[in-house]
Amino acid sequence: MSTLDESIKQLLSIEGATGAAVVDYSSGMALAQGGNPGFDLGVAAAGNSNVVSAKLRTMADLHVDSDIEDILITLGSQYHLINVLNSGGSKGLFVYLVLDRTYANLALARHKLSNLAKGITI
Repeated sequence: MSTLDESIKQLLSIEGATGAAVVDYSSGMALAQGGNPGFDLGVAAAGNSNVVSAKLRTMADLHVDSDIEDILITLGSQYHLINVLNSGGSKGLFVYLVLDRTYANLALARHKLSNLAKGITI
């Protein structure tokens, strides 16, 4: 278990990471954030909350009884990873990680993000 600030520091140590946030998807508020991805992480957190909420609504409409593990958004120069936290102490949160495609290894970043996300609680 680690504090949110420690979690952000660990997330930013992933090769290619330029920004990270832990976000409450019901409010869209970033509980912690760090890095410099070249855009406002607070705005991105709110926008990606809509992505997570829309996917959860769609799954409910389709009667899909499962949890979201992660969502990948691929841009020309970046990967945006959204890892939804599903454990009791972090339910309702997601980790948002921005990676520079030039320097990031997507498979390794997903693996490291998944392991780090398991230790995030509030």
